[in-house]
Amino acid sequence: MTVKDSIKAEGSALGFSFVGFTTPSQPEHYATYLSWLEAGHHGTMEYLVTEHNRKMRLDPQLILPECKTIVVLAANYPNPLNFTEPAADGLTGKIAAYAWPGVDYHFVIPPLLEKLARSMQIILGKKFAYKCYTDTGPILERDLAQRAGLGWIGKNTCLISPKLGSFLFLAEILIDYSIEPDTPFTADRCGNCTRCIDSCPTHCILPDHTIDASRCISFLTIENKGPIPSTLRHSMENWVFGCDICQMVCPWNHKTKNDLHANLFKQPLSPLMIDLQSEIQLSPTEFNRKYRKSPIKRAKRRGYLRNAAVALGNSRDIKITDGLKQALRKETEPLVRSHLIWALENIRTRPVQETLNVERKDVS
Repeated sequence: MTVKDSIKAEGSALGFSFVGFTTPSQPEHYATYLSWLEAGHHGTMEYLVTEHNRKMRLDPQLILPECKTIVVLAANYPNPLNFTEPAADGLTGKIAAYAWPGVDYHFVIPPLLEKLARSMQIILGKKFAYKCYTDTGPILERDLAQRAGLGWIGKNTCLISPKLGSFLFLAEILIDYSIEPDTPFTADRCGNCTRCIDSCPTHCILPDHTIDASRCISFLTIENKGPIPSTLRHSMENWVFGCDICQMVCPWNHKTKNDLHANLFKQPLSPLMIDLQSEIQLSPTEFNRKYRKSPIKRAKRRGYLRNAAVALGNSRDIKITDGLKQALRKETEPLVRSHLIWALENIRTRPVQETLNVERKDVS
């Protein structure tokens, strides 16, 4: 067994479904990244446009000057197509599949990367400098994954593996050791397919393999810290944290229904559907207790309840008006209050309108 085979076997034993190797050379898609930033398609993620951030993404050796090899890893998370989705009643919120386990992958993957790095030092018979990342540093992860042979960057901007699909966590270990790189994946197997573009309810997927993040439901429900644009609220349907639509319609995810995620999270998983009527009543203490280890905490209570209010408004269900009014009476966060009022307006009943006349003056 070669050194590379031994490292790949160790990664597989830890729960990773792919281990590949590439060099710390300049990313092939760096110019595309800069054009995307210059077009303003990064939304309000201003940290991406800093000079420091741009330089680091251009040259991985600015992160680890001794870096000679980048070990690229991928781990499957739940493919929703493998599960029978519970019947929705219009009052249930959808969560992106990567958050179903209830434990943020940032708690799960980094310790595994550290363990693999230590195992590599034993396999290689040498201690070396290294740094580990999983969506936590200024690295163009999908570019590296393509160079390491995992797959190609699809029209929906996801990294798509012909064997594993696109429901993948990506991670990297930069190491001070030379290992022969794997053959890059050069084919674009999206072909003439436009299912992701056609299915996106907010039309955020652009024709050049990029997205307008300011219109993406995942951005709107997580990264966006302000109001949801009124023109996009109906298109959000009942998504309250992230969105999987563009991946669920992708033919490659229908062909590759792998459930290797169980090796990573060590627990049985099922679709996570949110009871919106109870969620909209969550106090700050209850929210922090319920989601303290979940990716959902990233949206913060104000963002998450904002999303839940929009989803309830989109249900147009008159039965929820009492619950919305109750939430509005006790809610002190202006962002949540304004979206609760929008939800009530969307249902349009006379009793609701009377409540709005009293409550609207309190919203700034």
